[in-house]
Amino acid sequence: MKVLVTDPIADAGLERLREAGYDVETAYDVEGAALLEAVSDANALVVRSGTEVTREVFEAAPELVIVGRAGIGVDNIDIDAATDHGVIVANAPEGNVRAAAEHTVAMTFAAARSIPQAHARLKTGEWAKGAFLGTEVNNKTLGIVGLGRVGQEVAKRLGALGMDLVAFDPYISEERAAQIGADLAELDEVLDRADFLTIHTPLTPETENMIGEEELAQLEGGYVINCARGGIIDEPALAAAVEDGVVAGAALDVFAEEPLPEDSPLLAVDDILVTPHLGASTGAAQENVATSIADQITAAFREEPVMNALNAPSMDESAFPRVKPYIGLAETAGKLAVQLFEGRVGEVTVTYAGDIADEDLDLVTASALKGVFEPLEWQVNAVNAPRIADERGIEVSETKRRQSEDFQSLITVEVGDGEESVSVCGTLFAGDDPRIVRVDGYRVDAIPGGHVIVTRNTDEPGVIGLIGSVMGEFDINIAGMYNARETIGGEALTVYNVDQEIPEDAREKLQADSRIIDVKYIALNGVTTREDA
Repeated sequence: MKVLVTDPIADAGLERLREAGYDVETAYDVEGAALLEAVSDANALVVRSGTEVTREVFEAAPELVIVGRAGIGVDNIDIDAATDHGVIVANAPEGNVRAAAEHTVAMTFAAARSIPQAHARLKTGEWAKGAFLGTEVNNKTLGIVGLGRVGQEVAKRLGALGMDLVAFDPYISEERAAQIGADLAELDEVLDRADFLTIHTPLTPETENMIGEEELAQLEGGYVINCARGGIIDEPALAAAVEDGVVAGAALDVFAEEPLPEDSPLLAVDDILVTPHLGASTGAAQENVATSIADQITAAFREEPVMNALNAPSMDESAFPRVKPYIGLAETAGKLAVQLFEGRVGEVTVTYAGDIADEDLDLVTASALKGVFEPLEWQVNAVNAPRIADERGIEVSETKRRQSEDFQSLITVEVGDGEESVSVCGTLFAGDDPRIVRVDGYRVDAIPGGHVIVTRNTDEPGVIGLIGSVMGEFDINIAGMYNARETIGGEALTVYNVDQEIPEDAREKLQADSRIIDVKYIALNGVTTREDA
C-alpha cells in the first residue's frame, strides 16, 4: 500500500507508517499536474494545510482509500468529492489540545504581567520597572466561553493556580462542569463575574462577533484571551475598549483575517498582545497529529473504524442500504430539536418504532447526536458524536419498539434537561422521501431541508395571515407551510419551508405581536446563511 505525503509532518508519523509495512513517499513541492501524477497510484494521501485536495485530485486517484489531515482544519479538502469517490477523510482534532491549552495559559500570564511590553522596553535599554503593575491570577475569576476539550484543559490548569471558574456552554451538563470545578452560567453572568475571559468555541453564525462592544463593557477592567478562532471577538470593538481603558488588556492568537493585516486596529494598542496562530505549534503537538493520522490510515487499510473520519459511515455492507435513508433524517431531527430547546442539554433520547427497530442503528443514533452537537464542535461526525456526549456528561439513551401507531417506521429525537424537553419525529414516505411528522407533539408534514422557520403562536384568526404578510414584506417566499394546534384557541405551531433566511428585523417584527410566542430560524442540510457568506 502506498502512502503519499505532500506536506511535512513529524518523522514519528512517517516511521509509524513504514513500521506498518507501507510504502511511504514524500513529495512536498508537488502541485497541479505533478500532484495528479503523484497521487495516481496512492492508497492514502497525508496533507496539512498546504495541499489543495480538489475533486480533480480524487478523479486522478482511483486507488485512494483515505485522505488524512495532520491537524484539525479541512478547508483545503473537498469532502463532498471525497464522499462521491468513496474516500474517507480523517483529521486529528485532539493532537493539539494540550498545546492550545498551554498557549492559552501562557497568553493569560503574558497579558496579566505585561511581559512582552516590559521585554521590548528593556531590549531598547529602558529599565521601566515602575511602568508595569501586574495582576495576579490567584483568587481571580476565569470566565470560559466553551467548555469543550481545550476549555476543560485550560480550566484544569488555571483552576489549579487558584482561579475561580465560571463557564458558558449550553452543551455541557452541570454535573460535568462540577467535576471540572466550574459553575455554569449564562453569558451575561460570566461576563459580569469574570476578571479574565478565555474563548474556546468554534466560529459559527451564532458565535461570530459574540463578544462585542456591549459584552466588553460588562467585562470592565478585565482581560480577554482568544486562542480558539478568529471572528468570535469584534476586533475593532476590542481595540477601542482596551485603548479607552474599558478592558485592561487582551491576548489573541487568532484573527478574523489571517495573516493579520498591517492596518488592523489591534496592532496600534500596546496592551493587546498578538501571536501568529501558534496554538498548535509545538513539537509534541505536531508529533501527536502525525501519529494519529498514521494510526487512522492503518485502520482504514484494515477496514476497521476510523475514529476521526468526517464522512465515513461504518456498518455491515448488506444492512447499510436499508438504514442509509434514516441517517440524514436522524441528523436533521437532532438539529431541529436542539435549536428549538431553550434549556441546557443534559439528555438525548433516540427512539425507533416500527420496522426500523429491527435494524442495527448505532450509526443512526450517532447521526442524531451529530445533529444535536453540530452547532458546538468542529467537524463533529457520526463517529465522534457519542464520545462528545460522554465528554460533556450528556446522557444518551436509545429505545426500540416494534409497534408504531401511525407509521411503518418512526424516529424520534428528544433533547432535554431532566425537566423540560423538545422532541422531533421523522419518517420516510414511499421508501426514501423523508418527512418531519411531529414537533414536540404537534402533527406536521414538513420537508426536512433548506431554510426552515418554526413559529409558536396563540390559535386565533389572523395570525397566519400576519406571518404571511411579514414574509411578503421582507420578500421571503414560502415554499411550504405545515400548521398544527393543541386545541381550538390554544397554542399552535407552524413549520415553514422558505427560500431564504428570515432576517432579524422580520423576526423582531413578528415577535412584537402579542399573539406570537416564539420564532425560530433553522438552516438545514448545509444551507449557507448570510452570516456564513
